[in-house]
Amino acid sequence: MVTIGIIDSGPAGRDGADGKGRIDAPVGAALRFDAEGAPRPARPDRLGHGTAVAAVLARALPRARLIHAQVFDDRPVTSALRVAAALDWLRGRGDVDLVCLSLGLAQDRAVLAQAVDAAHASGLVLVAAHPARGPSPYPAAYAGVIAATGDARCGWTDLSLLRPGLFGAWCNSPEQGRGGAEGRAGMGGMGGASLGTARLAGHIGALLQAGHPRDPAALCQSLAARVQAEGPERRRA
Repeated sequence: MVTIGIIDSGPAGRDGADGKGRIDAPVGAALRFDAEGAPRPARPDRLGHGTAVAAVLARALPRARLIHAQVFDDRPVTSALRVAAALDWLRGRGDVDLVCLSLGLAQDRAVLAQAVDAAHASGLVLVAAHPARGPSPYPAAYAGVIAATGDARCGWTDLSLLRPGLFGAWCNSPEQGRGGAEGRAGMGGMGGASLGTARLAGHIGALLQAGHPRDPAALCQSLAARVQAEGPERRRA
C-alpha cells in the first residue's frame, strides 16, 4: 500500500450537532500548520481544494492511504514556512512514500528549499503544480521535484510532456467530459494544474505500488515512456 501526503486545504469534513467542524479522515491522518508553522488540529476543508485533490488520488489509487497536511485556511493563500513545516512533518512520520503539492509559490525561500532537500534525502517523492506556460513556481522549480500541470488533451489514463521536465495529465477539462464519477467525487468545476498534479501523483503512486524505485529521475523516465502527446497544448480558436 502506498501512503501519499497531501499538502493542501485539508480533508473533507462535516458539522456536528454542536456546530463544531468534524474531520471525516481517520484520527492522526490530518494536521494543520498555522502562520508560524506550528502544528494544530486540522479543520474541515473550507475551500474544497484538498477534498478534490484527495478525490482524484482515491479514484486513481483506491487502496492508498492519504495523509493531509493543511496549509490553507479560508483563502487559497499560504506561505513557504507553512508548506515547509508540513513537508517536514510528512517526512518525519516515516511512512509517507509520495507527497502531492497542488500549489505553487512565486518566490524561492530558504526554508522551503531546505525542507525539499531533507525530503529528497529521506527518499520522499515530491510532485508539485506548475502552470502550462510561464515561469516556474516553487517547489516545482527545485531539482528533483516532478513538475505537473493539467492538459485538456489527456484522458484519465493519458500523459503528455509539455516541455522537458513538465508532465501534463487529466485535469477534469470539458474536452474530456465532466460530471459522472468526477462530479460525484466532489471535484465540481475544479480543474487545471491542481487536478493535473493530483492525477500525475496517481500515476506515480501506481508505479511505486508496483515496486518502482523511489528515484525521481527513474520515475520521470518511466512516465516519459507512457507519453501520448509532446509539446505545448494547442487549442482551436
